[in-house]
Amino acid sequence: MEVGSSSSNFKLYDQFELLEYEDSIVDESSSGKPSKTSTIYGVAGTIRLLAGTYVLVITSRKEVGSFLGFPVYRVESMKFLACNEALRFSNSQEQRDEAYFMSLLKTVEATPGLYYSYETDITVNLQRRCKLMEAWTSKPLWKQADPRFVWNKHLLEELIEYKLKLKSSPATFTLLSRRCTRRLGTRMWRRGANLEGDTANFIETEQLLELEGFRCSSLQIRGSIPLLWEQIVDLSYKPQLRIIQHEQTPQVVERHFNDLYQRYGETIAVDLTDKHGDEGQLSAAYAEEMQKLPNVRYVSFDFHHVCGSSNFANLQVLYDKISEVFEKQGYFLIDKDGKILEEQKGIIRSNCIDCLDRTNVTQSYLAQKTLDIQLQRLGVFTSTEYISMFPEDYMKFRTLWAEQGDEISLEYAGTHALKGDLVRYTWDLKSMVCKESDALDLVSGRYTVSKSNPSPFQLNSFESFSYLPVASALLIGGLTLTTFSLQQAARNAQHYVSSVVWAGVTAGAMALVKANGRQFCSRPRLCRLL
Repeated sequence: MEVGSSSSNFKLYDQFELLEYEDSIVDESSSGKPSKTSTIYGVAGTIRLLAGTYVLVITSRKEVGSFLGFPVYRVESMKFLACNEALRFSNSQEQRDEAYFMSLLKTVEATPGLYYSYETDITVNLQRRCKLMEAWTSKPLWKQADPRFVWNKHLLEELIEYKLKLKSSPATFTLLSRRCTRRLGTRMWRRGANLEGDTANFIETEQLLELEGFRCSSLQIRGSIPLLWEQIVDLSYKPQLRIIQHEQTPQVVERHFNDLYQRYGETIAVDLTDKHGDEGQLSAAYAEEMQKLPNVRYVSFDFHHVCGSSNFANLQVLYDKISEVFEKQGYFLIDKDGKILEEQKGIIRSNCIDCLDRTNVTQSYLAQKTLDIQLQRLGVFTSTEYISMFPEDYMKFRTLWAEQGDEISLEYAGTHALKGDLVRYTWDLKSMVCKESDALDLVSGRYTVSKSNPSPFQLNSFESFSYLPVASALLIGGLTLTTFSLQQAARNAQHYVSSVVWAGVTAGAMALVKANGRQFCSRPRLCRLL
């Protein structure tokens, strides 16, 4: 069984057409002679900053699998190249801003989990692809692509505007996850929904089985709880969840699920969050809003309570609740002649808090159920046989889902997926500096650089993060002096007074830092959280 996985995807110009014009990056020395030549594998787009235009090129790639028989590549490295030298004519503030924008582009260059194909569109699932009219499929690939899952859509706009052309018994098992670009951002800084009903970490996952000319496709989706809520990073171990009270909340939820219905049909919303604490309050608010939507079935399942940290077989309890509708929704199936034999008539939407660990486990469990049904339908399995009975293939299936979970988690949270959710509450330097969220806002077009706009860094406390080392130094210094005073107190009673004083100062500093934790954690500077 061949396997392949991908998490995000983007469109670019065909390698051979690109190399027809220029097949290398050339750095020239002062003598005008080339000093370095590097092969490029595609142009991912362009972006305009204060000093002019930069082009993003792929400098390294790796073939990782195939989609519908066409090779799929993972981007290993990218590089932004300046197209002019206008920076020397900029004022000092523009030069500082440009330097920060360039640091964001460096972050973009290291973005993990980007996949592409030269020969086919990987943004459209098999069922939709087969139902598209012939006139649609005759269009250039960039016009066929689903813009929700094109990571570099904004970067391609100038190239598209100038009308440059885009050039598509073993079983093949492919897992393809498409990340929506409408509410991009990293964990903590992109939670819940915006006013248009788009949710953070929204991903469509397609499980594709190709066997003896037959092709089976099944879809699942995930996305943050579609309410207005936040979980702002501070210096506490567990940042508090906060529901944003807004008069448009019912409309936001309705817009989200209306969009899902139009795209996928009947929706079952599976909520995997805890039913106590902050999560419980958020889950209760979600359940209350879902009662107002008669056409969507809401299923609450406390994953941690039922499954603990490792009893994932208990997901059968959830499956028993939804199995009738889940199996009725079905999957998409075409034969070797392209005749449609089955269609998927609905979708399962899963969520936890981050839509990572618990969601990964639940989706893989449901995907395994679908795979068993498909293999039984195609005559590979009898009615009493299941993929779990074949260790080698079962391990490949589980590994593929685990690797996909890692890819999704790396993109949204910066860490690998874990079985437990401890990672959900830990904050790190990456979360506090939040460069990645700014970088995503920049390349996705949510923020547009313009000389006519005031500097976003002056407006948003550009140097706020510099206070954290000062606060840390005060705390460490206070603790050190308190410890030293206590050691001296054993020899001289007068040191007891200084020990008490330093202990009080340290405790006061700790209380001040904790109370103002959000001020020590830099927020995204380019766009508002909603």
